Amino acid sequence: MDLTGKFLIAMPGMGDPRFETALILVCAHSDDGAMGLIVNKPLPEPGFRRLLEQLEITPGPDCADVKVQFGGPVENGRGFVLHSPEYSAEDGTMPIDETFGMTATLQVLEDLARGKGPERALLALGYAGWGPGQIESEILRNGWLSCEASPEIVFSLDNATKWERALKTIGVDALTLSSTAGRA
Repeated sequence: MDLTGKFLIAMPGMGDPRFETALILVCAHSDDGAMGLIVNKPLPEPGFRRLLEQLEITPGPDCADVKVQFGGPVENGRGFVLHSPEYSAEDGTMPIDETFGMTATLQVLEDLARGKGPERALLALGYAGWGPGQIESEILRNGWLSCEASPEIVFSLDNATKWERALKTIGVDALTLSSTAGRA
């Protein structure tokens, strides 16, 4: 099972409040583990322009209005720009699939500040990470559902509905979810 480019949808009762109703885009998945970004938990501070100021990047008149998200509990001082696939930095853009790319360099922030960055982007501070076999084990224990990822959901400004919208893509109503797994 390769979850790269897929959504992980947190199940109720997961037990970790950081992942309550989390929607994660898996950026990389292999036998060595997995890495993803939570795409539906906005951070009130710092805003994108404030973050640019802290990094001594001067926003230009065409500066993009990029939403800043809590990307996950690992290295939450580190930034990752999840973006549309047409953008590529000289060094540091990792293609996720034909729909998404991820860049974690200052170049993408400078390009966004000048209005020359990707068409669609969000900035995640931190990431979610799993060791070898960990995510597969969590799925088997009813911790996550997975489905195809959608740029319309990822880049939507309506963070409050992203989790439910992802569930609906696989025909699941949030009100019918249970925190316990069954065996038939």
